[in-house]
Amino acid sequence: MTGRVVVIGVGNPLRGDDGVGPAAVEALRGRVPEGTVLTVGDGEPARLLDLWHGADAVVVVEALRARPARPGTLHTLTAAEAAARTAGTASTHGLGLGDCLALAQTLGRLPPRLVVHAMEVTDVALGAGLSDAVRSALPALVDRVAASVRQEAAARVRREPGRG
Repeated sequence: MTGRVVVIGVGNPLRGDDGVGPAAVEALRGRVPEGTVLTVGDGEPARLLDLWHGADAVVVVEALRARPARPGTLHTLTAAEAAARTAGTASTHGLGLGDCLALAQTLGRLPPRLVVHAMEVTDVALGAGLSDAVRSALPALVDRVAASVRQEAAARVRREPGRG
């Protein structure tokens, strides 16, 4: 085990609220333990599998389109919950996160620990910025993601006596 923690902000900052994942990753810089990998992805499954390859823990930050939408509402999901919740949902990515998680499971490339922090969004229009509701909820999302990363770092220390 490498103990590597990877945070992936999924989304497209040029598509309004879909940019919440990359915005969260940018806001995390300097707020997570050294060695945490902060990266962004467009949601394409093969690229996501590459981004988390070799990681012991992955935190995915994603926009979630729900009906009815409650923009700014936060959800914390396990891999199984995220796969079930996002299967067949509309996405600005070619395939949704649920498809990616199913592919990773089938290929045996699902990381040992994966959590998804998602924010409900509505406005994913090309060229739009984050909506007021999403921008207002962004600090709470960043706090949740940072807490997950710190929890993984603490668990790593507990698993590896003599480190710290």
